[in-house]
Amino acid sequence: MVSTTPSFQPTPSAAAQAATPASARDIRLDFFRGMAMFIILFAHTPGNFLTSWIPARWGFSDATEMFVFCSGMASAIAFGRTFDRAGLALGSVRVGYRIWQVYWAHVGLFFATAALLVFLTDLPFTDRNYWGQMNLWMLFVEHSEDLWANPNILFSFMTLQWVPNLFDILPMYMVILAMMPVFYALARVHLGLVAAVSIALWFMGQRAFTEALGLPYFNFTAEPWVGDDDWQRRWFLNPFGWQLAFFTGFAFMRGWIPKPPVKALLIGLAAFIVIANIPLSNIGVREFGFEWAREWRVENRQLISKTDFGILRYVQFLSLAYLAWVIAGDGGDRIRAGAGWTGRNIWAPLLTVFLKVGQQSLAVFVVSIFIARFNGFAMDMLGRDVAMTLMVNGFGCAVLIATAYGASYFKTQPWRVKPK
Repeated sequence: MVSTTPSFQPTPSAAAQAATPASARDIRLDFFRGMAMFIILFAHTPGNFLTSWIPARWGFSDATEMFVFCSGMASAIAFGRTFDRAGLALGSVRVGYRIWQVYWAHVGLFFATAALLVFLTDLPFTDRNYWGQMNLWMLFVEHSEDLWANPNILFSFMTLQWVPNLFDILPMYMVILAMMPVFYALARVHLGLVAAVSIALWFMGQRAFTEALGLPYFNFTAEPWVGDDDWQRRWFLNPFGWQLAFFTGFAFMRGWIPKPPVKALLIGLAAFIVIANIPLSNIGVREFGFEWAREWRVENRQLISKTDFGILRYVQFLSLAYLAWVIAGDGGDRIRAGAGWTGRNIWAPLLTVFLKVGQQSLAVFVVSIFIARFNGFAMDMLGRDVAMTLMVNGFGCAVLIATAYGASYFKTQPWRVKPK
């Protein structure tokens, strides 16, 4: 259903192309986002042996692709209806409001985490510099050369010129959100423009390709006091590359891209791509000792670059996503069927938890980064044997679940008394 405003009238054909097929939230969206949240917690916990076995170690893509792709789908539901109902101007205002929320989540997360790391470092029984491990020297060392080179360090942080280690996902997300009104406007003209602009931005965000052709490389500097030639200090997650994953999910949910058919040939092709990735993956190099794979990864690092969202990451993720989509079934029927949806087995309550965590992904993500650093400290103090590691990770998961339910509770505004 599409509604238009007098100030922005699409042609009938363009309006039909940009129609939204459904407005209901898809259970698959929340399930896989919930799964991504737990994986991100494990991946960001220092010294966590579970990190060696997360899905990212078996292929080129990881939970970041899952999170960004699903965020694109969720944005199509949340913001697409606003654009359809209220028009381009008010839809853009709502996007701007969301960017504002994400910005302050980013700021709060950084200062809360920095305060935690300073507290842990200053404890009398610790012998590690936890804020130093996060490369925050320019904040806490009075005579740091970096501080003298850039005395406006806090201003640089607040304006996203300085993006510290580990705090790169939310800035990337903000930039991509800012692109959404532009892509929506392009879609109302012709969907081909959406694809062309997205692909062009992705290409300009591939450093090796642009350098080879003498073209400018699109990315932001992560540390303003570092010269432009030092590519390592660009944003670790380049929004110009990663927007391709976001708007692919957005396009699927909006109906701009038709859902793929379930065919044996496509299933076989996707399975082949996923399996063929394993020898070239971290597992292939680490566990199977494929030295040729290690050399291949070095020689073809642009194709699998996480910073620029290399093309092979995209292909492998789409293949994995297609298999997950087939396994989940139409509307997530097989996910529900796995639980019996009766509450009589263990899967039903677990599924409920996954869905709740996926529904509150921003709040959960912010807490996961914070609690991951604390969990790393806890294992430094308590040890990293299997039992203790599982216990600490279980604690972290419990905190994420509590955060999801707490955020959901507050969103209901229970303090508002309904009239009798």
